[in-house]
Amino acid sequence: MAGEVGYQDKTRKSMIGVDLDEVTSSIRHSILIVDDDPDTVILLKQILLRGGFNVIGAMDGKEALEKVVRHNPDLILLDIMMPHMDGWETFNSIQNITEAPVIVISALGNKDQIVEGLRRGVDDYIPKPFYNPEVVERVRTVLRRAGKKAEINSLIFPEISLSIDLRMNQVMYHNHEVHLPPKEFSFLTLLAKNAPAIVTYETIGDVIWGSQSPGIRKRTNYMVYLLRQRFEEIEPGVEIIKNIDRVGYKLITDFGS
Repeated sequence: MAGEVGYQDKTRKSMIGVDLDEVTSSIRHSILIVDDDPDTVILLKQILLRGGFNVIGAMDGKEALEKVVRHNPDLILLDIMMPHMDGWETFNSIQNITEAPVIVISALGNKDQIVEGLRRGVDDYIPKPFYNPEVVERVRTVLRRAGKKAEINSLIFPEISLSIDLRMNQVMYHNHEVHLPPKEFSFLTLLAKNAPAIVTYETIGDVIWGSQSPGIRKRTNYMVYLLRQRFEEIEPGVEIIKNIDRVGYKLITDFGS
C-alpha cells in the first residue's frame, strides 16, 4: 500500500507543469497569461500548471510582446481591459509576431464586443469569473485545433523602435526600412532572438560563418561596423549593438541595457 501511495504521489507530481518565468526550457505546451491583475495571473498559472502546461505571466501589453518573442508560447490567454495598451491593441501587435492562438479571458459584458473579437480572429472567449476546469478544457480544445506549434514571424522591440520581419527579411528602424545583405540580416536576427543576452563570438562563428578560423572575429567586427553605420544614418549617436569585450555582442533592447 505504501508503495502504491508513493507511486500515485509521483504520478501527480509528473503531471504538474513548469513556471517558465523561473525555468525556461521544456517540451510541454506553454501558455502566456496576460492580465494586469497579479492575483488573476497567479490563479491562472496554478490552474494551468495543474493541467500539465508550462506558464508565463505578463502584466501588460508591452511585457506580453517581449515574452512572446522570448518564449514563443503555444497559446495566449489575454485580458482586454488593461491600462495603457489595452487587450485589442495587444492582440493586433501579437498577430504581427506569431500565429499562436489567442483566447480572450475578460469580464466583457457587451456581447457585441465579444462577437467583434471573434471576427478579429480571437480563437475563443472565456468570461470572468471563470470556472477553473473550463479554462483547462478550452485551452486544450484550442490547442488541438491549432495543430503544430506556431512560428515567430517578427521580432519587435518598441523601446528602440526596431522590428524584424522574418518572413520578408525586412528590417524597420524608426519607421525607416534598413536594407541589409544576407549575412548582416542573419547576424542582427541572431542578436534579436537572444536579446538581451550576449551572443558569444563562438556562436557567431558557428551560426553566421560556419567556421571558427582566426579571421572570423575581424570579419564579425567589420560587419558590426557596417551595421552600425546603417542604423546611425537613421538615428545618429544611438548605438543598439554593443560589444562585450572579448566575449561577443548583444542587442540593446532598451536604453538601460
